[in-house]
Amino acid sequence: MMPFRRVLVAAGLLACLAAPVRAQEPFRIGLILPMTGPFQGTGRQIEAAVKLYMAQHGDVVAGRKVSVVLRDDAGVADTSRRLAQELVVRDHVQVLAGFGLTPLAMAVAPIATQAKVPEVVMVAATSVITEKSPFIVRVAQVLPQPAVIAADWALKNGIRKVVSVVSDYGPGYDAEKWFNDRFKAGGGQVLAALRVPLANPDFAPFLQRVKDSNPDAMFVFVPAGVGNIFAKQFVERGLDKSGIRFIATGDVTDDDTLNGMGDAMLGVVSAGPYSAAHPSAVNKAFVTAFKAANGGMRPNFIAVFGYDGMAAIYQALEKTKGNSDGAALVEAMKGMAWESPRGPMRIDPQTRDVIHNIYMRKVERVDGELYNVEFETFPDVKDPAKAPK
Repeated sequence: MMPFRRVLVAAGLLACLAAPVRAQEPFRIGLILPMTGPFQGTGRQIEAAVKLYMAQHGDVVAGRKVSVVLRDDAGVADTSRRLAQELVVRDHVQVLAGFGLTPLAMAVAPIATQAKVPEVVMVAATSVITEKSPFIVRVAQVLPQPAVIAADWALKNGIRKVVSVVSDYGPGYDAEKWFNDRFKAGGGQVLAALRVPLANPDFAPFLQRVKDSNPDAMFVFVPAGVGNIFAKQFVERGLDKSGIRFIATGDVTDDDTLNGMGDAMLGVVSAGPYSAAHPSAVNKAFVTAFKAANGGMRPNFIAVFGYDGMAAIYQALEKTKGNSDGAALVEAMKGMAWESPRGPMRIDPQTRDVIHNIYMRKVERVDGELYNVEFETFPDVKDPAKAPK
């Protein structure tokens, strides 16, 4: 029988030998995106951004080989839930990331909680998402952020009567509530609050109601990739010549589709956290590299959210020295700050939500192309929905 002291020594040696092996185990990121269906542009932008980040920063972090397991949920919440379960149970991922729409992020929240796996939200923008699991960290925008900034700008610029038009789901409700409440609190009048079905939207009848109401301005939120449909029907209904001002969140004048919307978008004012025309050196380098890696495709705000999501994951793994425990990774992300292509970026340590600049932008022609040109900066905007009462 081996003496007790020799047993301890042998166990210690085995632990020492096992430690480097554990350190070399792959660190897997389960990336759930809509790669097919109506929101496939979202998936395409994030996939490209994730590949670019890894090409620039390598695929080894704190001694761990990083791999990405991409799954297509086609924008369907039940599929997101099933894929998340498979990624955790079968593929043993240490992080879940992506989530192109609010229902998709919400569907996965219970899995993140039960498995104690961080859920890094790269797109979904409804305020309440981070409250659904202590393992959710968001690097995307939160819709109340640009909504209140747009309302403040409208009031300062002589707009007194508006009609709001939003997509009929979580982020749309946030955009509607926070713009309209802020606008009314400042003395403005909301003539109508219109909600358009998210699936197969037909904006024409809603735009006609806007035209008939004759407001000073129309405030619009639709998710990225749908703005081109809105723009087409905006022109068909003659609103581009109506004198009604067009104010939006940055999703509407999405960089990925803006050129295809045509000159009717010239002069449209929007509030958002990112433009491909953002004049920082970091962003210029990002746009150049992104275009070079993707056949000239212009990055949009979603690409930057995906890029920043990878930055948060990589930095968290560095901070934990390769420890992939979910609670440790989330703790490492709290309060994290870095210079993003969008500008200064940090994670609120209390809410695990994004704090970033919101820019007022106007669509202008630059070197023959349409861009959202920033003209005013509102720094370090937190989610107003989570402000202390």
